[in-house]
Amino acid sequence: MKYFLILLLALVVFVISVTLGANNNQIVTFNYLIAKGDYSISTLLAALFAIGFTLGWGICGAFYLRTRISLQRAKRKIKRLESQLNQPSDSSVKAVSTVALNKE
Repeated sequence: MKYFLILLLALVVFVISVTLGANNNQIVTFNYLIAKGDYSISTLLAALFAIGFTLGWGICGAFYLRTRISLQRAKRKIKRLESQLNQPSDSSVKAVSTVALNKE
């Protein structure tokens, strides 16, 4: 539900930006590192918002995926350690039997 509200808010901001840009047909010169271009404000605003939105989701998705993989590894390690704890090892059985033999 929280993610749906965030997505809805982003969609509302996008629609408002396109609406405001569509009412202003002014051409602006956008100078970026490699080149320079003349774009209408609505096109430039929509494109930059979409790039920022996609980049943000990509970065957050990468961190989320890294966290999920780390959690799965930790769960697997816990399960393996719990199974070792519940299962008596051969060395502890041998140590107990030699102690019992030495007492007699």
